[in-house]
Amino acid sequence: MLDQYFKKTASFTRFVLRRDRIRIPVWIISIIAITVVVAVAFTGLYASDAERQAIADTMHNPAMIAMVGQGYGLANYTFGAMMAHQMLLFTAMAVGIMSILLVTRHTRQDEEDGRIELIRSLPTGRLTSLTATILVLVGTNIVLALLTGFSLYALGIESMDLHGSLLYGAALGATGIFFAGLTALFAQLSESSRGTIGLAMGVLIFAYILRAVGDVSNEALSWASPLGWILGAEVYVNNYWWPIFLTLGVSAVLIGLAFYLNSIRDLTAGFLPTRKGRTHASALLLSPMGLAFRIQKTALISWAIGMFVLGVSYGSVFGDLDAFFADIEMMEQMLSPVEGFSLTEQFMTLIMVIISLLATAPVLMTILKLKGEEKKNRTEHVLARAVSRTKLMGSYLVVGLVTAVVMQFLAAFGLWSASVPVMDDPIPLSTFLGAAMVYLPAIWVLIGLVVLLVGLLPRFTSFIWLYLGYSFFVVYLGGLLQFPEWLANLTPFGHIPQIPVEELSYGAILILTGLAMVLAVMGFVGYRKRDLEG
Repeated sequence: MLDQYFKKTASFTRFVLRRDRIRIPVWIISIIAITVVVAVAFTGLYASDAERQAIADTMHNPAMIAMVGQGYGLANYTFGAMMAHQMLLFTAMAVGIMSILLVTRHTRQDEEDGRIELIRSLPTGRLTSLTATILVLVGTNIVLALLTGFSLYALGIESMDLHGSLLYGAALGATGIFFAGLTALFAQLSESSRGTIGLAMGVLIFAYILRAVGDVSNEALSWASPLGWILGAEVYVNNYWWPIFLTLGVSAVLIGLAFYLNSIRDLTAGFLPTRKGRTHASALLLSPMGLAFRIQKTALISWAIGMFVLGVSYGSVFGDLDAFFADIEMMEQMLSPVEGFSLTEQFMTLIMVIISLLATAPVLMTILKLKGEEKKNRTEHVLARAVSRTKLMGSYLVVGLVTAVVMQFLAAFGLWSASVPVMDDPIPLSTFLGAAMVYLPAIWVLIGLVVLLVGLLPRFTSFIWLYLGYSFFVVYLGGLLQFPEWLANLTPFGHIPQIPVEELSYGAILILTGLAMVLAVMGFVGYRKRDLEG
């Protein structure tokens, strides 16, 4: 009888692997590549013990503790201890996001789109789909763990031995399995893929905040967070395996609950009560632009809060930067002194690049929502009214442009508001705003490119994320790794003047703005002429 619940699981597992034959390798390769590149970069940036200890001293700042963790092995800051301290947490969060998105795609999203109903009409078991998804995600995270561990060990870096490297990989894999099980559970509770992702991402963010507060004030709170468990492994320092087993044990409980709830609930239903909608539609739904904003309101508000918090996190350390950088030869080389500007002001330009690249993500998601609505056959209902394709795409474009301005403003305001109390000579708000807003033309170019893809090549819209990742890699890490300048010139972010250290180049700004307009116009023309996807 039990076999009937899992009938054809092997076949469906192969089907899931085939559907994600590109996504999974891209995730694995990207995470491993970034991990390896940063590990190699550390050996060149902090070659001496003195340089490593100097950077270790900066980690005692409460803001840095909240950001990356309290750290282990700071008294003897080896390459391994540095790698685990500065990279493990953020890489684990990236792995968690991977698991959340992949599990949602094969559970609640497939259920929303009617694919699970189609599968169940065939001779398959009730738990076949969920079982296949869990098997693929567990396998993916195991492969990621092993490849990461052996890749780090293969670098032959001092203090990064095989034991510690395998534990580093296991920490990433355990995090991925935990959030796979958590997302599978939320897929049974929520009635929508958006709700599933929202709940899982909410737990991820809450786990980060809980760990941050605990690391700074009360260590017991850190142990209430799954991210705190992972850092408790003390990779490359004491190499404790029990936090990994704890994470996997809790993951097994979550997966078991997900299986039980899936076996007793009705298809397309969820256990959480659905909030009743309004009796009358809000004013936002009276226009395509209002609709475009309304269906993304929660995500945009979440991103806005996140960008402000990110700005506050960076701004809170500005008061100590000059003193810290004075003892670190690497930082002085990286931020080659410019007469008339402090190292803090120069470091601000680097922060603005990171913030602007991150702020581009919600902007692109806003435009891509148009393609998502089209894929779910909702766009044709809007176009069946007195709404033209130009007006519909223009609505999403305007929301995206406004989102870009809002995200940059909130991040800059967060930087300024947190830096004022900790700096003897605070940087004016106008300087922060200028340094942030100058990146808008670069963001506009990516907006124009994604509009072009949606209008002409909708099946290749995923390319925009690869391009954004490339931009982050060459602009942010290019200076550290001494990449040739032409690589940075392939992205619009490489042409933006670094305010306030550099003079504002109106020529580059005008060219990027013009390029963005041309790309957008081509996208509008293509969208008007092409057939809608069904």
